[in-house]
Amino acid sequence: MDQKKSRKKQEIKRELLEKLREEHAFWSYSAEAINGDSITDDQLIALTMRHLDLPEINMLFQIYSLPKIKNAWKKILVPEGAYLYTLNRFFAWYYFKAKRPDTYLKSLETRQLNRSLSL
Repeated sequence: MDQKKSRKKQEIKRELLEKLREEHAFWSYSAEAINGDSITDDQLIALTMRHLDLPEINMLFQIYSLPKIKNAWKKILVPEGAYLYTLNRFFAWYYFKAKRPDTYLKSLETRQLNRSLSL
């Protein structure tokens, strides 16, 4: 069963990478440079959430846990603040069930800023 799950995960990752290529998410890289081994799970999650649509984002939940996806979102997309505000607001509400997405995002951004200032 684990082998079957692993194969399914690899198939979904390949499909997402192909869709990201079609969206030119890797415009600054050669086509050969990007594959399942050269991109981390967090990067795949963040790029999928940024560049692809709901059906592809939903595919992430077939291969990663909600906490894993949420952590990648908080670490990579939330710090972009105003640039991705509308998108992040939607994710906070739709996927992560924030009752007050604006307040939730503001607290995450503030926490991230405080962490980076304390380094």
